Amino acid sequence: MVLERLETLDDEYRELEARMADPDIASDNKRFVEMSRRYAALGDVVALGGRLRARTDDLDVARELLTEADADERDELRDEISAAEVDIARLEEELKVLLLPTDPNDGRNVIVEIRGAEGGEEANLFARVLYDMYQSYAASRGWGFEVLNSSVSDLGGFDEVTFMLKGDDVWTRMKFEAGVHRVQRVPITESQGRVHTSSATMTVLPEADEVDITIDMNDLRFDTYRSSGAGGQHVNTTDSAVRVTHLPTGEVVSMQDEKSQLQNRERALKVLRSRLLQREEEQRRADASAARRDQTGGGGRSEKIRTYNYKENRVTDHRIGLTIHKLDRIVAGDMDEISDGLLLDERTRQLQETDSSAS
Repeated sequence: MVLERLETLDDEYRELEARMADPDIASDNKRFVEMSRRYAALGDVVALGGRLRARTDDLDVARELLTEADADERDELRDEISAAEVDIARLEEELKVLLLPTDPNDGRNVIVEIRGAEGGEEANLFARVLYDMYQSYAASRGWGFEVLNSSVSDLGGFDEVTFMLKGDDVWTRMKFEAGVHRVQRVPITESQGRVHTSSATMTVLPEADEVDITIDMNDLRFDTYRSSGAGGQHVNTTDSAVRVTHLPTGEVVSMQDEKSQLQNRERALKVLRSRLLQREEEQRRADASAARRDQTGGGGRSEKIRTYNYKENRVTDHRIGLTIHKLDRIVAGDMDEISDGLLLDERTRQLQETDSSAS
């Protein structure tokens, strides 16, 4: 069954390779981007399939030789058969994972928006902690990191901050971070030493290319204003900040970090395209299943996905029931244990669904 599926994918891979060389395809940017993503996704499958075929051939040859071998060769051939069977079983399991339904956003960069939510200034300070955590995590994984927009609160936290992460596996791992993050700790503003509960919200958007979302400029309203820093102090004297409103949907994006109005406008349009792409995908999911409308397989933005408890040095991800007593290391960017757990949970559920549909 696996080898038959591989033959079909091999044919698709070679066909894509040939079609992408066609000048007509290369000149159609949207089609070329879509085909390139599919071609890249199939590359690992084809390579692993080649290794599986080679070991299957090795097994067939060893079994055939065993029927005619003399006593001195039998032990060596039996060892070869056992090794081939182990390799084949492992390769088949790896292929099962690669052949799982792919997320259409895998391979995209992401735009992350963090906002202080419940808890006043403490929530804004926690938003800063999350920002620092993801910046360190990005550095540990070799991702690119670029701040797009920020609004600093009175005590140095973030009312909101928007940044982009760039890397091949950024969406694969960061999509799980969307939702409400809750913190339990003693705020710096608390004189009695009492633990408070606050929260910050995370939105994780796949970066949308211009070929993914076409925006009619007549549907946009652009407003300009002066950039402001912490406490509302003006940080420049020109109207360089930009607010873009998408009239059909009511989506509003504001950018002020760049000194140039044109740069802020370009950044705002980048975020707007990504939000509109997310809207389209949410609508498709809603149409397919009214009961399944989320980014991560566990919960939407209104749901508390994770708790950070400073007194117990504990982080708990509520979706998979994972508790780790290493909060100090996690907020310093050592997040792989949580990310790996969420990836494993997703793949386990997908494999179970695949097995159920096959039986």
